[in-house]
Amino acid sequence: MEIHIGKDSKELSSKLAEWLSGYIQEVLAKQDRFTFVLSGGSTPKQLYALLAEAPYSETIPWNRIHFFWGDERAVPFEDSRNNAHMCYDELLDKVPVVTKNIHVMRTDIAPELAAAEYEKVLKTYFEGSETTFDFVLLGMGDDGHTLSLFPGTEVIHEQNDWVKAFFLPAQDMYRITLTAPLVNEAACVAFMATGAGKAETLKHVLKGGQNLNLYPSQIIKPTTGQLHWFIDEAAAALI
Repeated sequence: MEIHIGKDSKELSSKLAEWLSGYIQEVLAKQDRFTFVLSGGSTPKQLYALLAEAPYSETIPWNRIHFFWGDERAVPFEDSRNNAHMCYDELLDKVPVVTKNIHVMRTDIAPELAAAEYEKVLKTYFEGSETTFDFVLLGMGDDGHTLSLFPGTEVIHEQNDWVKAFFLPAQDMYRITLTAPLVNEAACVAFMATGAGKAETLKHVLKGGQNLNLYPSQIIKPTTGQLHWFIDEAAAALI
């Protein structure tokens, strides 16, 4: 595991943009495509804004990147809470991506059907491969969740399915999420966490004993791939 610390969210986003651009170029020097899992929420917005501007908008080979999502709220695409909607607004509508290389989690069909359909798409990419995604961008909530793996939910411990849909009573909505076994076979995973509100949780996730039901982010440990934490000084205050 490698920890990268920025002074604040702006500096951190800049560090991650520079690092990610280099990593994409490095991977694409050895293979034809790059598979990128996008994260929703507010934390990566600054990162996406940077990637959508020069120099990254011009130097990253966007036409060779295939985009996926780590999780989704089962709300219409037009809804501001929809993760794909945010990623289009902040990044995908602003760079020369190839439409057929963008794989959203559908929210216009039943969540269970959407999860099954997404798993089929992923298996066309990765079944039989040594690793899954080239890069997975994750966030961590104040409560220690990542993806839609929330404290106390059964999906944290899923061992077989790559994608699951479930109803989350606390939010009164269905969620669709990638599962830990799939993400842990990625070549590279990077968490991004900012703000003092995450400091206590981050201390437990990184330095405390394992308690997956309380701190689901602990279950993300790539089997053979890289694990990076990009955090600002406020989030890093207690580690």
